[in-house]
Amino acid sequence: MKLALYLPNFRDKVTVAELEDLTALAEDLDFDSVWTLDRIIVPETSDTEQMQHAFGMIEGFPKGLPVSSRGEFLQGMPLIPWLAAKTSKVRIGMSIIDTPYRSPGVLAAELATIDHLANGRLNVAVGSGWMPEEFAAASASHIYPKRHKHVRETLEIMQGIWTNDLFEYHGEFADFQRSGFGAKPVQKPHPPIFFSGLKDARRSASRIAKYGLSGWIGIQDSPEDIRRWRTEIQRELAELDTDRTIDDLEISSMIWFVITDQDADQTPLGKGTNLLVGSEAQITDQLKRYKEAGLTMPFLWPPFQDVPVAKTLDDMKRLKEEILPKIEAM
Repeated sequence: MKLALYLPNFRDKVTVAELEDLTALAEDLDFDSVWTLDRIIVPETSDTEQMQHAFGMIEGFPKGLPVSSRGEFLQGMPLIPWLAAKTSKVRIGMSIIDTPYRSPGVLAAELATIDHLANGRLNVAVGSGWMPEEFAAASASHIYPKRHKHVRETLEIMQGIWTNDLFEYHGEFADFQRSGFGAKPVQKPHPPIFFSGLKDARRSASRIAKYGLSGWIGIQDSPEDIRRWRTEIQRELAELDTDRTIDDLEISSMIWFVITDQDADQTPLGKGTNLLVGSEAQITDQLKRYKEAGLTMPFLWPPFQDVPVAKTLDDMKRLKEEILPKIEAM
């Protein structure tokens, strides 16, 4: 089982020095990858739980974000080239890049340059976004009803730019003649592309088959969720004209992570369950269940509040040095 660190750049207060400490430890502990979070705004209506949708459109969550509109969170995109400069071994990326907030051609060219800065260690994860208020702040409200189509066009444009000397595209969200976009990525044919966990297994399978995607990223998925997603996507893949299988994918999920002194309440509460919040014994047992279910890389996600970075640093060491050997011995 690989380990990924989900940096807490989305917090009311976080410093660059804290992110640097977390990243350096992930590198020292031989984590597979370090990821940032894409969040452009927090609407003031979030503070009173009056947003249009619940956090992530997740059932049971409030219509507010866990970070204040006056919070001093850091943007995820500029942190990716910073990670490239601060590391030499771990892979880097942002989970996930909401494509409607970016011009597809510009995004493709900039990611290719970042892959050079990282000497071929970039992961690219894409998704459609979910918050109408954020679309408005990104001058992309017109895209919201067709945001999934924007993801598809972005995938086609990125792969076209990355694999052709000159490339042209004529779509709804981008329309340009044959052009060169500079350096191609170090990784060939291009960096691995992950996509966010979708509610529709058929659409997931279609994207895997059509675009050769490399990884699936969910959020707060239980072992039962992982097993169900794998089964449903594989069933849909079997109906397509493709040799791709679910075993070709890195299966990941962003999961809150804290090691507690005493057993924690892990009563099932949907996405709000303390899946990887618990005692060392609880987390060991849960990771064994995840491995059996087919989760290949948990994203360790420090909670938004009440867990200082110093605590997360200690928990990362305990996980890698004391818990993971028990999982690998299975």
